[in-house]
Order: sequence, then C-alpha cells, then structure tokens
Amino acid sequence: MRPSGRETNEMRPVSIETGVTKHAEGSCLIKMGETHVLCTASLESRIPPFLKNSGLGWVTAEYGMLPRATHTRMRREAAAGKQGGRTVEIQRLIGRSLRAGVDRVALGERQITIDCDVIQADGGTRCASITGGWVALRLAVNALMKSGEVISDPLIAPVSAISCGIYAGQPVLDLDYPEDSEAGVDGNFVMAGPSKLIEVQMSAEGATFSRDQMNALMDLAEKGAAELNAAQLAATS
Repeated sequence: MRPSGRETNEMRPVSIETGVTKHAEGSCLIKMGETHVLCTASLESRIPPFLKNSGLGWVTAEYGMLPRATHTRMRREAAAGKQGGRTVEIQRLIGRSLRAGVDRVALGERQITIDCDVIQADGGTRCASITGGWVALRLAVNALMKSGEVISDPLIAPVSAISCGIYAGQPVLDLDYPEDSEAGVDGNFVMAGPSKLIEVQMSAEGATFSRDQMNALMDLAEKGAAELNAAQLAATS
C-alpha cells in the first residue's frame, strides 16, 4: 500500500490554472498533489551572444523554491550570494528539456525565459516545473503567433516530466515526498508527447534494479506523460 493509498499506476491529482499573473506573456499555476509551482514565460528580444545572427531562438529557465516551500524554512539563495548546486542542475534540466520540443528556426531570434517558483514542495518539483513550464511557453508562443511575429508554430510536441520509482519493491508512478525519500530506485522521465524520450534520470537509492523493472517504470512513465499531455492541452486550448 502506498502512503497516499493510490494504486501503483495512479498519479496524484493534477490541475493547471493559466493566466495567474498580470504581466507575463504566459503563466500558470500547476498543482501535482501537494506540489505547487508557479511558472511564467517572458518574451525577450535579446538572445545569447553565441546565437547572434544565427536565425535561431532560445528557451532558457530559472528555478527556485520559496523559503517555506518545505517543512522547515530554507534560507533564500540570494541571501547566500549564490545558487546551490541542486538549483543550477534543475534549471538547466528545465531549459534543455523545453528546448527539445522547440523548432528554434521557427521561433526566430528571440528568447523566452521560463521562471519556475516552487510555492509548496511534496516531491517531483522538477517534473511539475517542466510540465507547467511548457504550458507557460505554449501561451507565450500563442501570443507571438496572434501578433504575427511568428508565422509557423515552433512548438513540436508537448513536453512533460514524471517521476517513477521502486517503492516497497513495487514500480510506482508519480512519487510524493514520503515515497521519494524512501524509494529504492528513483527516476525522472522527460518526454515529448506520450512516448518520445528527451531525458531519463534514474538511480539506485539503496537497491539495484533490473532491466525488467526499468521497462516497467518506462511503461508507467508513458502512462503518466499521456495524462499530463491531456492536462496541458486542456489548459491551453
């Protein structure tokens, strides 16, 4: 039995509310169970220097957690004077994951910055950030297309991410914090659409895993991605 009482292939409730901020070209509040992340997309005319005159656009991301997103208060990274290694790793993951679903020629020489701020954390914050980040990106691109600045849709497929792992000896979908903290195997699957892989992060957290178990987790990830894609498209239609 999972701590939440869910079936092994059952996700937490997912909701995506769009248009939650006034100024951003795209925004949403994504809730995956008790994990809540605010995602915004900002259009910028500038691009990184290495892309100047290349005709290519750029999508990048920043990620952060509010001080009381977890059980105890965390010090703001700005107060420490630098970002932590985990923050840097996650925001790079978000950026490259979203770029994998973008035709950067069709986007043109402009940058879209995705900001993901974790309001409340209960496991899977990077997955929620990627999934919600795509929704914010979709809305920003819609604005570009409506204004005529972009003619051809640069978004190739919805990008989502879901966690899967081995908990109490069983492959399970969408780990919350109690499961994530005790899982024998922990994995994050980033996907374009329901079946194409962008990135897989898997590690044994105290027990090795077999090829059959990895395949079982992959099957769960595809199921989760299909459900997330449905939620993304419903939120942006």
